[in-house]
Order: sequence, then C-alpha cells, then structure tokens
Amino acid sequence: MTRSLDDLTSWHADWTGLRVAVLGLGVTGFSVADTLTELGASVLVVADSAKKEYADLVPVIGARLELAPAGEVPDALVAHEPELVVASPGYHPDDALLVWAEANGIPVWGDVELAWRLRDKVVRPDGRPADWIAVTGTNGKTTTVQLTASMILAGGRRVAPCGNIGIPVLDAIRDPDGFDVLVVELSSYQLHSTSSMSPYSAVVLNVADDHLDWHGSFEAYAAAKAKVYTNTQVACVYNKADALTMRMVEEADVVEGARAIGFDLGTPGPSDFGVVDGILVDRAFHEGRRDSALEIATVDELALRGLAAPHTVADVLAAAALARSYGVSIEAIRAALAGFSLDRHRIEHVETAGGVTWVDDSKATNPHAAAASLKAYPSIVWVVGGLLKGVDIDPLVRDSVGGESSRVKAVVVIGVERGEVVEAIRRHAPDMPLFEVDHDETSDVMASAVALAAAAASPGDVVLLAPAAASMDQFRDYADRGNRFAQAVRSHLGGTDGDEPPATVRP
Repeated sequence: MTRSLDDLTSWHADWTGLRVAVLGLGVTGFSVADTLTELGASVLVVADSAKKEYADLVPVIGARLELAPAGEVPDALVAHEPELVVASPGYHPDDALLVWAEANGIPVWGDVELAWRLRDKVVRPDGRPADWIAVTGTNGKTTTVQLTASMILAGGRRVAPCGNIGIPVLDAIRDPDGFDVLVVELSSYQLHSTSSMSPYSAVVLNVADDHLDWHGSFEAYAAAKAKVYTNTQVACVYNKADALTMRMVEEADVVEGARAIGFDLGTPGPSDFGVVDGILVDRAFHEGRRDSALEIATVDELALRGLAAPHTVADVLAAAALARSYGVSIEAIRAALAGFSLDRHRIEHVETAGGVTWVDDSKATNPHAAAASLKAYPSIVWVVGGLLKGVDIDPLVRDSVGGESSRVKAVVVIGVERGEVVEAIRRHAPDMPLFEVDHDETSDVMASAVALAAAAASPGDVVLLAPAAASMDQFRDYADRGNRFAQAVRSHLGGTDGDEPPATVRP
C-alpha cells in the first residue's frame, strides 16, 4: 500500500518502512541512502556503477544495491514497488528510470527537497532549524557561497557552506553540533526537483546558456534557476546587469515582506549594492540609504586578495548583500574579505616570465564564465575548447574575438569538439592567429597548447586558459585540466618540455 508523502515534512515524522529507490551512488546518492536508512525507510539503491567504498557500505547502513546498465529498469526496482524515488542530480529528466517512475505515478525528489523536509533534526537553542541562504546562477556560485559563509562566520554565527559545493546538504543538516545558517549552493539540476524550500534569502547570480543537453532548452534551464526565489523570506538578491534575474524576482511568489536587492558594478540605488569611485558600497541595509552608503571595501583592497576581476567583484557584492540580509556587520564583512582567497583554477595566477603572465581559469566551463575572464585582461592569448554540452559558442567568439576592440590576439583550440570553435573564429575573426591542437591524448594536449601559446605571446600578454567548455572529453575534471596546464607551463618555462608535440597551425 502506498502512503501519502504530504505529512513527511519533518525528521520526526514517521518514515519507517517507506519504500524508497535512490538513484545513483556517488557522494550525493550515498548521503541520501544513509539518511533514509537512519530514518527507518526501506531503501534500494540503483546505479549503473559504484565506487567500491560506497558499494561496500550500502549493506552496512541497511540498504540494498542493484547495479544495472544505464537505460534499463531492473527487475529489482519494479519488485521493490517504491513509494518515492530520490534521484541524484546527474540523472536527466528523460532517463529511463525517471520515465518509469513518472509513468507509474511515483513522486521524484532530489536530495535538496529531502533535506529541506528533514532540516529540523538538529535545532538551535530557540527550537528552530538552521536558516538556509540559497545561491544559484550559471557562474560564480561556489565563490559566492564561500564568501557569504566567510562573512557570516566573521559575524559570529555558526555557518556551513554545503550543497553543490561538495558537502551534501543532507550531511550538513545531520551534523550533531548544528548551525545557525546553511549557505547552500544549488545547481539547476537540484532546483529542478525541489518544490517546498523556503530560503531565508536567495540569489540568482546570472543566467546564460549551460546544461542545455540536460534541460532541453534555455527556457527550462532558466525556469529551474528561478525556483530558488520561490517562498524566499527576507531578501531576493538579483543581478542588475542581468535583466532575466530581475524578471525572476518580479515574477516570484515570495513571503510577504521579502525585499528585492540589486547588485552590479555601477552606482547603486537606495536598495542596491554597487561601486562608486572604486569603492564597493551598501545602499540597501543602511538607515540613511536615501542619501548615503556604507563602504564595504575598495577595488584596490580586493586586488591584494586576487578578487578584483570584474566578475569576482560582482560575486563579492552579491555575497555582501546576502550576509547583510542576515544581519552581518560591515566590519565583519571587511574582516572576512581581508582573509579570503579564491579556490584553485579560478583566475589563478600560474607564472609570470618574460613579461607574459599565465592564468588558469579552468573552472570557466561555459561561455558565460569564459566571457567574464576575457574581460579581465587587456591582451590575451586564449586557450579554449572542450566538451560544449550542447551550448552554442558562436556568440562568445563573436563578442570576444570579432571586431577591432577584441582583447584576444591569438587563439589556441583544444578539445574533441574543436570544429565548432574553429569555425566560429574563422567566421568572426578570419585574420586571427589560430592554433589547433589536433590530437586527443591527455598527456600531450596541454604540452602542445602551452608551446603554441608561448610562441604567440609577447611581453604584456596574458595566456588565459578559459575553456568555455567542460573537461571530461580529455581530462578527469576541470581541476585535472587546470593542473595539467600549470604543469605544462612550468615545464615549458623550465626548458624541460622537449620537442613541441604535433599540432596544426591555422593562419
């Protein structure tokens, strides 16, 4: 007999015996299975592969594991007769298992929906669970989450960054010490299957083409992002430079009294964060905001921490807006910024030699992120390419490489989907020096790319790895891609690179 899930909105509800199918056994899938078995549910984990460390633990926690080829609905799943399916974020909506669940009327949640319902396992002294501050966007999510958490911590509150940042939100809500607030990074995948969340404050940093192969269209992708504002309690923070995020706030069904707070690099209005004469300011959470502003930091001060690139300044403003919405003082925000550093592979300085600077922005895995990096430097040799994920790279090339105002002086193209990139450059900048690394062996790709970029660069140039694409075509992940780039740079500059690997030059 199938029970209603409507009453399962608390850790203290009766989850005993609920038949649940958990799809996927990575970090997220295991956290889901571990949580549900702790609650007494009957859990079957279905995955097409599993690391041994997780597979060995599944029976230990009291669940069962069924390994089945992708695209198949295993008999064990049908026999389990699940009342609920909880899918890991990587499962496409058209996956055979999700199609089967929908056809059989079985509700599908993600880990975030489950975590929101269970958030009261550990409560604060006032008896309330931790507040959630929700962060999404095409780019800048992790940096903004880390900045926001650092600011709240400096303000003396117990805080945890979690979600898509690497720490499953289910692990955070089960931490026995508890928190005052969780700063939750949310991907479009996670938001797609979330319906009951009501964050304290929320932000959509920006929206651009990404993950279209998963969502099916830009409209569906944007709609998933917009869900983060639903039922927001205090502040809907949006990007004034991205009209779509403003429209999302205007159309959101929020808790009465929630404010719209804008940010961008321009002069702020009375409910905004912005920049005035090189000073980041708050005109939103300030009693005298009609005719004055509170100084957060200067761009020069941020430059000392590697935070002065325009898109990073925007992330700082968004994080400050979220922290201020939670009552964090300007002094605490300044203290947090003074000790903050970006994660690796985010506009990371690798080396400077012979007047040429080498920068690793391997985390720029889509055109929007790459465009932000390209705006940060005046003269660039651009290393680009990888797995495009169904995204059209033509607009990025048109806007960044075409025209007399281009900051790009040469392009080195890598990746198995090089053709689209090369064709776009030929179309928009036919005279641009173009170098194509035309082999796919991982060990050789970056050695070739670095050698070609070095030959094209002159003193004053920045060689920028900003691929505008995912990495899994030739590398393990974006960190592996960035590490190999840095290794190749240091090897080349040290003179140990040997003969230049074969590549094709397209004049």
